[in-house]
Amino acid sequence: MLSHERIWSALDALAERHGLTPSGLARRAGLDSTAFNKSKRCGADGRDRWPSTESLAKVLDATQSSLEDFMALVRGERPQESGSFPEGAFPPQSGSIPLLGFAQAGSGGFFDDGGFPAGQGWDVVDFPAQPSQRPGVYALEVQGDSMMPLYRDGDILVVEPGAQIRRGDRVVVRTREGEVMAKVLNRQSAKTIELVSLNPEHPNRSFELSEIDWMARIIWASQ
Repeated sequence: MLSHERIWSALDALAERHGLTPSGLARRAGLDSTAFNKSKRCGADGRDRWPSTESLAKVLDATQSSLEDFMALVRGERPQESGSFPEGAFPPQSGSIPLLGFAQAGSGGFFDDGGFPAGQGWDVVDFPAQPSQRPGVYALEVQGDSMMPLYRDGDILVVEPGAQIRRGDRVVVRTREGEVMAKVLNRQSAKTIELVSLNPEHPNRSFELSEIDWMARIIWASQ
């Protein structure tokens, strides 16, 4: 039976399967980041709110999951692992993750529309097994001194696209113009984001959300 609870539980399970929060899954599918929040699952009048068929279709496309996979989650079954990752993307690898230099990250062809690693030209770096098994996790090598004193030339930043981002988190941001930077998220509204520079000699930055290609949280750094 397709119950309200089972449909939402299946969406939560699909997000977890791809190492995402419900908000991260919504963003990866090109939806509003609050679309799958628990507060959105019931209306102000107390009535159940169901995800739309359009939202489900976008989620299945973004995660390269089939309808059969999703229905297996609705039934509480474990879907087959095949087809879990988009073509050209990196599946989780025990002990190693994709590595790219900051300068290269500004070029085209290294990321998909959701900011996940894709394409050719990536190197690989060994990393502890737990983070490396999160889908989409990758590493960026710091180049230059623009992030001093926090990050030095040659430091490795491990980034998790799709992870929930809160105020005060250190993030990597790529603009639609191809500029890549590591900053601290100071504020995010429905239209803009404000970023604090790690290096006091560099200015803080503000962007319209329409100017941002993707933003991902830094979960670890070698220092």
